[in-house]
Amino acid sequence: MAAAKKAVLGPLVGAVDQGTSSTRFLVFNSKTAELLSHHQVEIKQEFPREGWVEQDPKEILQSVYECIEKTCEKLGQLNIDISNIKAIGVSNQRETTVVWDKLTGEPLYNAVVWLDLRTQSTVENLSKRIPGNNNFVKSKTGLPLSTYFSAVKLRWLLDNVRKVQRAVEEDRALFGTIDSWLIWSLTGGANGGVHCTDVTNASRTMLFNIHSLEWDKELCEFFEIPMKILPNVRSSSEIYGLMKISHSLKAGALEGVPISGCLGDQSAALVGQMCFQDGQAKNTYGTGCFLLCNTGRKCVFSEHGLLTTVAYKLGRDKPVYYALEGSVAIAGAVIRWLRDNLGIIQTSEEIEKLAKEVGTSYGCYFVPAFSGLYAPYWEPSARGIICGLTQFTNKCHIAFAALEAVCFQTREILDAMNRDCGIPLSHLQVDGGMTNNKILMQLQADILYIPVVKPSMPETTALGAAMAAGAAEGVGVWSLEPEDLSAVTMERFEPQINAEESEIRYSTWKKAVMKSVGWVTTQSSESGDPSIFCSLPLGFFIVSSMVMLIGARYISGQLLFKLDNFIS
Repeated sequence: MAAAKKAVLGPLVGAVDQGTSSTRFLVFNSKTAELLSHHQVEIKQEFPREGWVEQDPKEILQSVYECIEKTCEKLGQLNIDISNIKAIGVSNQRETTVVWDKLTGEPLYNAVVWLDLRTQSTVENLSKRIPGNNNFVKSKTGLPLSTYFSAVKLRWLLDNVRKVQRAVEEDRALFGTIDSWLIWSLTGGANGGVHCTDVTNASRTMLFNIHSLEWDKELCEFFEIPMKILPNVRSSSEIYGLMKISHSLKAGALEGVPISGCLGDQSAALVGQMCFQDGQAKNTYGTGCFLLCNTGRKCVFSEHGLLTTVAYKLGRDKPVYYALEGSVAIAGAVIRWLRDNLGIIQTSEEIEKLAKEVGTSYGCYFVPAFSGLYAPYWEPSARGIICGLTQFTNKCHIAFAALEAVCFQTREILDAMNRDCGIPLSHLQVDGGMTNNKILMQLQADILYIPVVKPSMPETTALGAAMAAGAAEGVGVWSLEPEDLSAVTMERFEPQINAEESEIRYSTWKKAVMKSVGWVTTQSSESGDPSIFCSLPLGFFIVSSMVMLIGARYISGQLLFKLDNFIS
């Protein structure tokens, strides 16, 4: 094996893939796009109060160092010279918000994760200040005002954390999403670290004008965010700085290697799936589920609950490309919840075995609205439910229903995207860790009633970051010319049920979604008071026939009207 690997002489490119659930470092051959080695470390999530989700920025950074070091060791065991690594790209969970001290390099608070809901009353208060006939926030950012995005998380930190307030007053504070925190730390940190982000990550903060590609003064004033703490915005493919990690002996061999690619994880997957043409789309199954459709060099604003976002800008002098995006908050996170909270599986991989045992949910439906409903509803009052339970229902049916839930949520987004774009997708390109689950992929094809196409190498997020890094001016080891891009082998899943059955299951799912809405009162969750009618973790509800009676009391006529519109 080692002898065969010695033939790998072409330039190599590394990619840091920092996700919500784990961190990875992967190394690719820039000529063939072959994955040579990688290492992965799971990341802890903390839930200090109901609806709060945090991570330790220092643990995230340490996990990056560990992954780089272990991958370098593995390459050494394969007789691959790590001095061939010519560039490093960064891909990251988006929207997650970090504020740190530029003098000490210490985080001033935990990272507030994109899933976090503590800012709901901040969102409600800000909404009242937007004129009904002129939603300047959405027109400039392409985003609805939501707890999801960084600006409201940063606003909460400025309002509630004295260490952050003091650091801003004393001009010591820096803000960034995870890419900024990592690039600053990896290029020297307090000793000359580069404070930057790229256009894809900036476009998820709600402070960035996606037309002018700059931080927007009016938006910063609206959210009362001081512009001096924001990172410099760069393209997704250029040299930002050089690696400085000499404290780690193994990883120290990468000292001086340029960090030259940066893309939010969903944009990275779009690039890694080579969706460079207008109308090409991919769906990534990770902690959440994210369907992006390339709309080319024009912004397309959705009328069906999708986001308009920056897809990529692959070079300082290259044009910017945009995408329509459908975001599902909970996909892989529901499997982690079944493992960590319910304990019905020991490892995430067991879900496939349980689902296979029964081959059906037996009428059980699971709406995992742990953080409210994202696209196409944008309904923060929703919480998770399992309904359609009988005495016959067991953990296998719940496992199957959890997988179906991921597929139904994708169907809702695909329907919205088809209505916005006008041309239905003929197939769906997929990637992400969950795509290793063959039952999930077959279910997805059945529920969408179109083929699902999966690359044989599912690490397309890391691949996209590596492509951007290797193609950067001054690096030039990876060609993005169509004729030079390596052909990718694909696995194809065809629908195996009839269209009528697919529609019946989907319409029942819609009924379950209606019952998940309206569980949270308008009482602020920022104080940490649980404003949810249940004491189970993450506001989760097991719903039987009583749901119809209880739920109806909290669903306003307006909400019912709104949901009827989506169902019809």
